[in-house]
Amino acid sequence: MHWGVGLVSSRSCVVDLSRNQSFSLCWCIGSEDNYSFYGDIVAFPLQDCGGVMSGLGSDSWWKKTLYLTGGALLAAAAYLLHELLSIRKEQEVDSKDAIILHQFSRPNNGVPSLSPFCLKMETYLRMADLPYQNYFDGKLSPQGKMPWIEYNHTRVSGTEFIIDFLEEKLGINLNKNLNPHERAVSRAVTKMVEEHFYWTLAYCQWVDNLHETQKMISIPGPLSDLLKWILCHLTKGIVKREMYGQGIGRFSEEEIYRLMEKDMRSLAGLLGDKKYLMGPKFSTLDATVFGHLAQAMWTLPGTRPERLIKGELINLAMYCERIRRKFWPEWHDDNDNSLYETDDSGEDSKTHTPLQDFSFYSRTGTFDDEGTENSISQTPDTDFTGHSLFDSDLEMDEFTDHEQCK
Repeated sequence: MHWGVGLVSSRSCVVDLSRNQSFSLCWCIGSEDNYSFYGDIVAFPLQDCGGVMSGLGSDSWWKKTLYLTGGALLAAAAYLLHELLSIRKEQEVDSKDAIILHQFSRPNNGVPSLSPFCLKMETYLRMADLPYQNYFDGKLSPQGKMPWIEYNHTRVSGTEFIIDFLEEKLGINLNKNLNPHERAVSRAVTKMVEEHFYWTLAYCQWVDNLHETQKMISIPGPLSDLLKWILCHLTKGIVKREMYGQGIGRFSEEEIYRLMEKDMRSLAGLLGDKKYLMGPKFSTLDATVFGHLAQAMWTLPGTRPERLIKGELINLAMYCERIRRKFWPEWHDDNDNSLYETDDSGEDSKTHTPLQDFSFYSRTGTFDDEGTENSISQTPDTDFTGHSLFDSDLEMDEFTDHEQCK
């Protein structure tokens, strides 16, 4: 049996007296100070590892390989930590008299956001015709929320509180035309979508369909695939834990999808053949519902919610298309179904400006030229029955929309 002799001290160190000709200190925390050394000399058996270690030798190939691999893993871990936690500073922002919208980075499939709440907030700003600037710094709000805004150096998080803040500060009200009953219905539907339907979407997006979601995430760098894998699986764990706490995560996959289907059918029944959920004019509820339905429409290929919205609940798909084409003229879907294409659309009509990262957006400027010969209203999109997907869009002037916001 082999024995080792060492000095045990109250300090975080071990001095091996049996194998080193000189004293070699192994400190847990490095220090440049000189210390006196007090402790007890002890002997310990090496029967569990001595034979193996002596057989391998000090200069064996496996040790070198282990050291190199460990160093590479440490370097990779440091890089991943830097990429995941660092705050990008491409541009200094000044929120004086400007709305700065902090949100997650754009995915690479052309959809503005994989987050229903980020898409809701940006769509609301476009509906209200409020110029804003995106900032994809990856930084959460002090409450740990995303999205959040800065305005005149005031930070507000939570989409509901952001909308209340903007209504108070800027006098914007998309619900101006709703009566008390419609306002109550609107709030009830909002809570159903954000507190119930959202979790079923999150399950489909980050648990059941994670491999497709991972493809859509855009992360630059040489280790982008590894970063995306780590990020997606971390998110998957968080979603499953929060779903369990919320309650929906305690059900089976089939039961979760049944709950999702009930919510989608309720939205389809509420919409009916109307242009927007609450009637001929859009409201805050439309930004909320669109932000969530757009995930089923464009980010969940081949899944049950996509088949449902593009199949039996086709009125929801037409509703999403109306909002996308009205408020997101630069958002182009390469996989558009022929049902949503203009019959005489050519290649030129499919040329779109890509989504911008740090540009200011104003719907007023975007739709100034709607009366020109290039206006999209001259070639309305139709479905297979010949009915316009825009419905009464062609009969209402943009002036009406602007008056609604003010």
